[in-house]
Amino acid sequence: MEKIYRCWAEVDLEALRQNLLWIKHTVGKGVKIATVVKADAYGHGLKQIAALLMQSGTDVFGVANLNEAEAVRSIGKGWQILMLGACLPKEVHWAVSDDVMPTISSKPEADLFSAEAKRQGKIVKIQIKIDTGMGRLGVWYENALDLINYCRNLAQIKVAGIFTHFSSAEDDKKFTQLQKNRFLKVLGELKKAKIKIPLAHSNNSAGIIHEKDTYFNMVRPGLLVYGIVPKGKRRTKNDIKNHLIPALSFKCHVSYIKEIPAGTPISYGHIFTSKKRMKVAILTAGYGDGYLRAGSNKAQVIIKGKRCNVVGRITMDQMIADVSAVPDLSPGDEVVLIGTQGNEKIDVCEIAEWFGTIPYEVFTSITYRVPRIYRGAYAA
Repeated sequence: MEKIYRCWAEVDLEALRQNLLWIKHTVGKGVKIATVVKADAYGHGLKQIAALLMQSGTDVFGVANLNEAEAVRSIGKGWQILMLGACLPKEVHWAVSDDVMPTISSKPEADLFSAEAKRQGKIVKIQIKIDTGMGRLGVWYENALDLINYCRNLAQIKVAGIFTHFSSAEDDKKFTQLQKNRFLKVLGELKKAKIKIPLAHSNNSAGIIHEKDTYFNMVRPGLLVYGIVPKGKRRTKNDIKNHLIPALSFKCHVSYIKEIPAGTPISYGHIFTSKKRMKVAILTAGYGDGYLRAGSNKAQVIIKGKRCNVVGRITMDQMIADVSAVPDLSPGDEVVLIGTQGNEKIDVCEIAEWFGTIPYEVFTSITYRVPRIYRGAYAA
């Protein structure tokens, strides 16, 4: 008997492959792709996405921790893995033994890796992060050359790359230009000192769209691979959206339908009361599945090709929609939370506005109890 899911996410692997090909075409030959697959590949499912990317031409995997690195390694050997976060001291042994490229921001970190690599009889490849204005990880750009030289003089260390991270590429052109100039200053110092480092990179998804003169020889797409253009104050050409295909759809079912009279309060806290007689449907998804409570009384869903308002508080496992305008509705009918049904479409950016957040959080909030169902030629 076919298994029935109350709430599920569908992932179109062919869409992901096409998105990656578009990015590769956009940045051009000679520019490597470091695909960011942290946070369970932005909620799309790390192992399936890693397998697809290995078949589709990524060069490097960007992860946030060593558990993610191990998951990528379990799919296939030989790919470079860059840990974008700082390693904890107790993680250094694991990172070296598993050939994960750590991000280094200081001399003490470099010393730990050099000593551990010596104990293991290995040379460890590192990448040095340069803080040009993000204010998070990274050596301040004015001190970058000193750290680079220090690392190059450690016998067990090979500096494989340097990189920075734009904090506001989708919003603030002026500040991004400042960050760009600071990074270029470091590259100029390296050139003057005749120091060659294999990789230099700065562009995240927003940078790929807005800062085409800083592709250098690697870029780090995240949201773009999953078919979403980072939304911000800077204008984006419509043709970019036309080339990208959102890969993830989020769906559930109608479980129960009822009519309620005017003046009926709905759900916890009574933040919605019907003004007239209305038909409502109970839906099999809630904040326990990652459909955030912040969407209460704001969000919409698609049922039988029609947009329906979510009314009342979203609860852990269920929510309620006004389906007064939807004829011939039955329990078991499909509900689209993110995606397309008929002529209607709800994308993750619209959901993010209702939730008061960003698309990244919407994707990564979809919980582990929501099964991912893979579609397309690459689905296992």
